[in-house]
Amino acid sequence: MTDQEIVDRYRDYLTDLKQYSINTITAYLEDIETLRRFLTLEELGSLYHLSDRIARFYVSYLFESYNPRSIRRKISSVKTMYQWLVSDKLLKTNPFLNVTLPKEKKRLPNFIYEAEMQGFLEKIALDSETGIRNAALFELLYGAGLRVSELTQIKITDIDFRTRVILIHGKGKKDRYAPIHEFALEKIKAYLNQSRPSLKARSSSRDDMTLFLNFKGTPLSTRGVRVILNDECNRQASSMKLTPHEFRHSFATHLLDHGVDLRTVQELLGHASLSTTQIYTKVSREKLKQVMMDCHPRAKRQ
Repeated sequence: MTDQEIVDRYRDYLTDLKQYSINTITAYLEDIETLRRFLTLEELGSLYHLSDRIARFYVSYLFESYNPRSIRRKISSVKTMYQWLVSDKLLKTNPFLNVTLPKEKKRLPNFIYEAEMQGFLEKIALDSETGIRNAALFELLYGAGLRVSELTQIKITDIDFRTRVILIHGKGKKDRYAPIHEFALEKIKAYLNQSRPSLKARSSSRDDMTLFLNFKGTPLSTRGVRVILNDECNRQASSMKLTPHEFRHSFATHLLDHGVDLRTVQELLGHASLSTTQIYTKVSREKLKQVMMDCHPRAKRQ
């Protein structure tokens, strides 16, 4: 089999059988393309004839350009592909099965303090269609602790204004209902009544249900959310370097700070494992430690 045949068949497998999202499939294929470039550069043959020795060499090669976290992800992608080749009886063994991976240093999630979040949300100008949209967008992103990909997938029909919940289409095609507070719902209503119709009129797209639209009236992308956030931080002359995912981190941290139990936070975030959520308890403890060290009179003695 040629490299292209393997990639094409694997793409079909991820799309049709695994039913992964477009973003996930793209990430897998980009990681495989990194391996293909390495084999071409080093003149080591094809994907189909890759040996255990070359697999170990590839891991060493990745250290030149990538951190441990990225290396582990890239190897996971190609290992999964080779496991599929083995299970489909196209190969006998997985060359990446026993490679040694670098240990990943766990980093604490970045978050912003409650006062900073409140200040950011309150400074969003409501004197334009996009400003009204942005107020609803960021209020929901923080108010429900959403992933940015989940935010951009929301349909108007996913919102139940009576019971104050939103159907979220989560990671791995796992749906969940997210409660949403009244203030965020009011922002969404204002957007639907005052802003979205004008934005929608700019496009001939038949998509009438996607909640958040861009300036051209088409569905907002995850990259679009990042651009809007950067523009809003610049408009506010904010020194904060925010990312959309930090709204989710802040949501979880602030709930734990106010005494919400870990299991509830897990459900709200849509985490499959409690261990994934537990890192936020570390963040909360570090925050308390920093506050004490900054404010306690004895801690400030020179």
